[in-house]
Amino acid sequence: MNILWEKSRALQKRASKVMPLGVNSNFRYWGEGITPYMQKAKGAYLWDVDGNKYIDYRMAFGPIILGHAYDEVNAKVAGEIELGTLAAMTYELEIEVVEMMVKMCPGLEMVRFACSGTEATMHALRVARAYTGRERVIKFEGMYHGFHDYTLWSTYAPVEAYGNPHDPIPVPSSSGIPRPLNQMIVPLPFNAPEILENMLRAVGESVAAIIVEPCMGNCGAILPEKNFLQFVRKQCDKYGIVMILDEVKTGFRIANGGAQEYYGIKPDLATYAKALANGYPLAALGGKKSIMSIIGQGVSQGGTFTNNKPGVAAAWATLTILQREPVLKTIAKRGQRLKDGISQIFSEAGIPHCMNGYPAMFSYAIGVEKITDQRSWSESEKEYYLALVEALIDAGVMPDHDPREPWFLCYSHSEKDIDDTLTAFRAAVKTVKR
Repeated sequence: MNILWEKSRALQKRASKVMPLGVNSNFRYWGEGITPYMQKAKGAYLWDVDGNKYIDYRMAFGPIILGHAYDEVNAKVAGEIELGTLAAMTYELEIEVVEMMVKMCPGLEMVRFACSGTEATMHALRVARAYTGRERVIKFEGMYHGFHDYTLWSTYAPVEAYGNPHDPIPVPSSSGIPRPLNQMIVPLPFNAPEILENMLRAVGESVAAIIVEPCMGNCGAILPEKNFLQFVRKQCDKYGIVMILDEVKTGFRIANGGAQEYYGIKPDLATYAKALANGYPLAALGGKKSIMSIIGQGVSQGGTFTNNKPGVAAAWATLTILQREPVLKTIAKRGQRLKDGISQIFSEAGIPHCMNGYPAMFSYAIGVEKITDQRSWSESEKEYYLALVEALIDAGVMPDHDPREPWFLCYSHSEKDIDDTLTAFRAAVKTVKR
């Protein structure tokens, strides 16, 4: 990248003395000397500490659905925190937010809050194990369900390490994960119903949960093949398995009722975070009353900050706006125009590619015509993807510096932002060598 990041480099050097890699999440580290540090963000834009302005398509990894520092959300938070930010009691605003979630999401009957998507999926797995009396969990290769030990398997590893798709090898995605946990996790390729069916014939009676993202949010925004999620639902019913739909990224982004509304599917449990509170810290797990009701009946779930007032107030405002205004329809319209425009630019340049994901959360794979799972995605031209991203950043357009991470849009992205992005994209394709 040719952009000037003198102050960012100085901050990285300073931060690295007291923070591993100079950041508070591995995902925020782009590399030595090329990791930007933020000054401010407003609407669809972000400014780094060197004063460079970007059209932001990272949206904080997806939480910003309305726009950065959205006035109505911030005003609600400011008013509520004057009444206290945290207490060891429940307050009415929490109940109102849960009631809105239950109204909006078809599969929700009861809800509990958490602080992060990691916490939400961790608690959902505990509830599923308690409800079924089983311990094994099936997840899909390349899907990310948080940083806890029970799901951080077969997420980022080279696909060569996964073994045969009919008998995959569980690969821990970090040192420090207890090795015996590999007996409790069964990773499988996404969009492979026959492999899932065969595996369930062998181990189905010992599986507590199948946890699945509607879209591979950390692997090129790969969508489910037609009826795949419905197939998972039927298999869960057949074997008495709890279906956990991880909506941390799709919830309140692809439809007001998330993937449950979009695909017409009701999971047993679902998890949320990201767009729920437009960037404030709040997450949730919820689902069928018959399952959620075991919480507190010998099943533990909680946390000091799970009802933090800023997060709850922000969720109240965000969900209110989503129900009142054409937020997601507007995002979908502009996102589709951006997707179509990028695809046209590739086609005009004679570059094989496929577009993936939803208008509000999409990606593209270069050099391949179709991808269905992490194994096929790994054959795409990831280095060229990254080179294009670096050219875009130089031009003031910021997708994530990671081919796995989707582009995210928000309500504040304007038609002009789409025009400017496509102009920058066309220039990048012309100048960057494959």
